[in-house]
Order: sequence, then structure tokens, then C-alpha cells
Amino acid sequence: MSWITPVPGGCVLTVKACPRANRTEVSGIDAEWVRVRIQAPPVDGKANAELVHFFARQFDLPKRAVEILSGDTGRLKRIKLCGVTAEQCKAVLSRDHGHTG
Repeated sequence: MSWITPVPGGCVLTVKACPRANRTEVSGIDAEWVRVRIQAPPVDGKANAELVHFFARQFDLPKRAVEILSGDTGRLKRIKLCGVTAEQCKAVLSRDHGHTG
């Protein structure tokens, strides 16, 4: 499963961001990435901030435990979740979005 990578202290997700959505939500899990619809526009870092806030809420983490490693200005991003194992992440996203892939 290439959309999630275990790393020491957490896991790294590959996320495809789709800004200017009606609400922020995971809209699907593909083989290569997790597709996340983001309500905020991609202006002045608003979409990135919303993405960090969204994953912090999903996994009950402080915002400082969610880090965008790459893709600040693009749609494809790598996001590190500190304190969340790959298995925990997969379980939460699969439960909420009906995909185990």
C-alpha cells in the first residue's frame, strides 16, 4: 500500500488535495494517495492549514503532530502524523470511508 508509509514515531500519508470543496472530508483512497476535499481555497496557506487541522481532528492529535513534509504549493502532498501507526491510520480511514486498499 503506497499511500501510507510507516516511519519512526508515526506514519507518512500521500494526499491528493482538492481545494474549494463544500466541506473538508476524505473522498476516497486510491492505491497511490488519499484524496481529501478541502473547503478552504489554495490561497495564503489556507488549504494547507485546513488539511493539518482536519488530520489533527481525525486522529485526536495536536496540530503540531501533523506536518506537511512536501507539496506545500501543489495538490500532491506528503503528510507526517506523529504518534499514529500506519495500522491505526489505515483502520481509521478505512472505517470512515469503506476502503481497505
